[in-house]
Amino acid sequence: MYFAKGHGAGNDFVLLPDPDGELDLTAELAATLCARHFGIGADGVLRIVRTAKHPEAARYAPDADWFMDYWNADGSLAEMCGNGVRVFARYLTGYGLVDATRFPVATRAGLVTVDVTPTEVSVDMPPPRLGADSVVRLAGTDYAGTAADVGNPHLVCPVDDVSTVDFREPPQLDATVFPESANVEFVAAAEPLDGVDAHVRMRVYERGSAETLACGTGACAVAAVALRDAGLPAGTVALDLPGGRLSVMLDEGRCVLTGPAVIVATGDILI
Repeated sequence: MYFAKGHGAGNDFVLLPDPDGELDLTAELAATLCARHFGIGADGVLRIVRTAKHPEAARYAPDADWFMDYWNADGSLAEMCGNGVRVFARYLTGYGLVDATRFPVATRAGLVTVDVTPTEVSVDMPPPRLGADSVVRLAGTDYAGTAADVGNPHLVCPVDDVSTVDFREPPQLDATVFPESANVEFVAAAEPLDGVDAHVRMRVYERGSAETLACGTGACAVAAVALRDAGLPAGTVALDLPGGRLSVMLDEGRCVLTGPAVIVATGDILI
């Protein structure tokens, strides 16, 4: 089976080019591919399928040629992945499947538009929708946070120091607020930077993948909360994650996530 391996700020993915939707991708296969010691190792799988060839995406065929069929590391499906779609776009342009630098991509959360440059990839994400406050329990400690939806669910929790958060156990969320679980972000203020309205440090526990080095949708959720807490209706937020820096611009219903996206290898796996 041919594959590519890529990452966006350390959030890494196995990419499976399958233009005609012929691959029998199962939850078990996705989890095997993502296994760090028994497979290739990744936070998720990105299957590259033409929209017209996938039953979940066929309705988008008039507007987008390609569908990002995203699977978490445990084999579960996810609606959206900000870093994933940026890596997905890097592969499409780098390997000749798309000859434009700005184009739409279909996801389970709807259509998004990507902009590809030699050094970074940006994506117009679903604008975060902030919800009610909730509490998550992690390693015996309760953290208060704000619910947010970026095409997938999140809980953004302020802390004094992100390095003190203990990720050895999965977060325990309120099932009445998050019936399908959620990504949980922990965020602390960082030193001021020129050219941005807020600068924060964050870590994230992704449902279906555990802690990851970066999370694009999580960055968007955190940016929305940071601007709200600063009393700003719009602005740009720099976010430092364990895998690198992402930036998010929010303005008038638009949310643009920008950061590095790299294809690091291609090959065949004997599965």
